[in-house]
Amino acid sequence: MTNTQKSAPKNEVREPLNIRIPLETRQIIDRAAESKGQTRTEFILNASRSAAEEALLDSVLFQVSPEAFQAFLERLDAPPSPNERLIRLMNRAPAWERDA
Repeated sequence: MTNTQKSAPKNEVREPLNIRIPLETRQIIDRAAESKGQTRTEFILNASRSAAEEALLDSVLFQVSPEAFQAFLERLDAPPSPNERLIRLMNRAPAWERDA
């Protein structure tokens, strides 16, 4: 087991998950897992969990009062306060105008 691999705690209950995938997809997964020093199962579990957590975080609903929402919108619409990083960025030549 490599440093990037983590074994499940011995008391953790594991449930089977069977899926059918095209050979090309399996080969890509195997290559990616190998590049990270993981087994196919570890790679699929990590990738699936990350995708699931991201999907759930994207669906979080914030409920605020109309006043708080209006204040939020006003802050979004307000121009940024000048600061050193912003001034440097705005004075820098665009990438397409810089020498390669």
